[in-house]
Amino acid sequence: MTTPSAPAPSPQSLARTFTQRFTSTRRGARLARQLTLVELHGWGIPDRTSLSEDAGLLVAELAANAVAHGRVPGRDFELRIALLPGALRIEVSDARRDRRPTVRPHEYGAEGGYGMRIVEAVAADWGVRDRVIGKTVWAELKA
Repeated sequence: MTTPSAPAPSPQSLARTFTQRFTSTRRGARLARQLTLVELHGWGIPDRTSLSEDAGLLVAELAANAVAHGRVPGRDFELRIALLPGALRIEVSDARRDRRPTVRPHEYGAEGGYGMRIVEAVAADWGVRDRVIGKTVWAELKA
């Protein structure tokens, strides 16, 4: 992670965007990943390419984190993907500002905690920024 609060891209610079809210459940997280792959296919990014598979992996991890650590009863999480010149940006927003993701060192025998290590390894860059309610965790892939 290089910049913890990178600004959101301006609407004028976006080539394509997709935004959807999902229930803060495991089913909502799975649906977010599936719809991401459908949307990317519609944008001309074929299934089973490294870009679509990496995007699916990042959405799965970020959405799972939003459900597991950012859930507030009665509040959804939001997925936003944007195809920018040279990059695919993935943003997942939840209602908990206080629980920020970190990359934890490997601890023998520890359960969980590897999701953000995967994000760090796959994404070209990632970070967190505050919202009026909650936070947005974003990651970018080179397109």
